[in-house]
Amino acid sequence: MTTAFSWQRTGLSLMMAATVLIGFSVPISVALDNLLLALVLLGGLFNGPEIWRIIRHHPVARAAMFLFLMLFLGTLYGQTPLREAMGILGKYMDLAFIPLFMFALAKQDSRKFATYAFMGAMGVTLVLSYLGGFGVLPHQSWMPVISLPGTSFSENPVIFHSHIAQNNMMALAAFLAFLKARGGTSGLNRFGWAAFGTLALFNILFMVQGRTGYAVLLILIAWFVWSSAKRYLAKADRVLGAKQALAVFFALVGMVFVAYSLSPRLQDRVHNTLAEYESWTPYHGKTTSTGQRLDWYYATAGIVTDQPLLGVGTGGFPAAFKQQVAAQDVAPTHNPHNEYLMIAVQTGVSGLVFLLFLFYTIWRIAPQLPTNFEQDAARGLVLAYMVNCLFNSPLLDHADGLLFSYMMAVLFAGMKTQGNHA
Repeated sequence: MTTAFSWQRTGLSLMMAATVLIGFSVPISVALDNLLLALVLLGGLFNGPEIWRIIRHHPVARAAMFLFLMLFLGTLYGQTPLREAMGILGKYMDLAFIPLFMFALAKQDSRKFATYAFMGAMGVTLVLSYLGGFGVLPHQSWMPVISLPGTSFSENPVIFHSHIAQNNMMALAAFLAFLKARGGTSGLNRFGWAAFGTLALFNILFMVQGRTGYAVLLILIAWFVWSSAKRYLAKADRVLGAKQALAVFFALVGMVFVAYSLSPRLQDRVHNTLAEYESWTPYHGKTTSTGQRLDWYYATAGIVTDQPLLGVGTGGFPAAFKQQVAAQDVAPTHNPHNEYLMIAVQTGVSGLVFLLFLFYTIWRIAPQLPTNFEQDAARGLVLAYMVNCLFNSPLLDHADGLLFSYMMAVLFAGMKTQGNHA
């Protein structure tokens, strides 16, 4: 009995340490992620009843498991071999880790360290990106291959992940830094976080060429300004009325205009995207990045229309897409680069409903979190991923998917529920 208890305590300590460290590893190393996830899973095996209690009683964990269960059921039908279907299901396994992360991050100190671990990793990424952008640090063999044609490393200083993933993560880091600055306990604290957020914002807009990151940053800054205005007026015992809302709106428009005017790179990316969109016709977009994506969206929507209820099964996208475009000159893909379509084509409207329900649940219960930072960060996070899902499949991708599940746990593990383990 004593030995079993000792093993349980050791497993829990190992699980807590590994979970906190994942915050640092997600932006940096896939290999380290996998090692730490294995340790988290090992710790979870010693605490099965507590994990199950979180799944039963925590709304976010429960909603995430509904979506994962739907994807699991998707492996049982369709034409995809079971091994391939389970391989794709494994890419969504991060959803099933949410209750494990929540259990490991039950203590407030653990959640604080986890947040700092993520921000520390993004700080390392930011410093190295600036060194690369200024020509001090040359491209290294362990860095991602430069994927944009005609672009040098100094023109797109991506450090650990793709330019898409780095900009998405950096946008979240900037947002969290500004939230920390807003609630800082001292002038020095507020200045430090504001400086971090500003440097991260500059890195996104002027250095790294991830277009999704622009959209994610825009929605996060908009939410930051809006939520901050509401909290300021609430502190002053005033309600956000029509005049204040209009002022906030014009402030946001002004910020967007200034950022756009000051960034030639942003202007070029936006102009190219609009030009490629205007010139696109169905199944004739192979020569441009935007045209390729529009072809993928168009073809995938056709698959969903043909099998709307349950889809083609988990892992069935590549074969279904290949058949759909067999007579067309379309660039091949194993991913439509749109999570809503990716879920819908595999599990039909049923799975899409569960994805939207997860997002809705996060938004609905965020005001129940104990601090202003957690409340606004949770809603900002779901807004960021709702936008990200329009242009990528972040829950399918390792880094973005793991970060989503991890931050959900960091923000929601402290919420009191009927079966709360704290």
